[in-house]
Amino acid sequence: MRLHPMELTVLGGSGAWPVAGQGCSGYLVEHGGFRLLLDPGYGVLPELLRHTHPHAVDAVYVTHGHPDHCADLNPLLRARALTDPPAPPLPVHAPVGALDAVLALDRPGLLEPALDLREFAPGDTLRTGPLLASTFDLPHSRPNAGVRLEATGGASLAFTGDTGPSEQLTALARGVDLLLCEATHLREVPPEDAGELLSACHAGGLARRSGVGRLLLTHLWPGTDAREAVRLARENYRGPVDVAVPGMRARVG
Repeated sequence: MRLHPMELTVLGGSGAWPVAGQGCSGYLVEHGGFRLLLDPGYGVLPELLRHTHPHAVDAVYVTHGHPDHCADLNPLLRARALTDPPAPPLPVHAPVGALDAVLALDRPGLLEPALDLREFAPGDTLRTGPLLASTFDLPHSRPNAGVRLEATGGASLAFTGDTGPSEQLTALARGVDLLLCEATHLREVPPEDAGELLSACHAGGLARRSGVGRLLLTHLWPGTDAREAVRLARENYRGPVDVAVPGMRARVG
């Protein structure tokens, strides 16, 4: 059987709000012709359109309901529902209730033909196309489901969403080819966010403990020095480290 690689394309990665030239969390995972969109946050759709058509997205996975991780689901659904002919319903996987606010932006019924909402509880295992998605209940101010994606042939990718420190993170990331890890802060997380967010130092330590093949830092606070984030992550992890920027492509496996 011919094995297909998994490929990640970064569509965004700014933490909290979009900045000039960069939207918030948004990542396109492709495997065997299947396209999965992870976390369509603020400003992700215009970058997605540089790479594919809205009708070509096969499924969406949302880690949690903060708008910097899901706001652009609204224009994506509009682009699928309001064209002629409309696209078929889009399978959207999200924790229960996470998308209530973004789906309420339009009048009732407008986007329903474009949406196949598949809610789950963090900790569930899902199948989306050819990808097996194991979800992990991670601590954040809203329910957050980190996800581990495993493809035909063994390629694997883990994405934390937004999270504080947790023993579950090691299980999420153990042995994956690529860890896409939230690193909102550089070294110290402010006390008010200490249980809900990570730093570049945390990300490096997680990558080392979990034995990952490559670390990609994301969700840096706007204005953060990306080179310093990489340097601090490398204090704890000796493998390849980069910061997610729009247009970056990574072969996984």
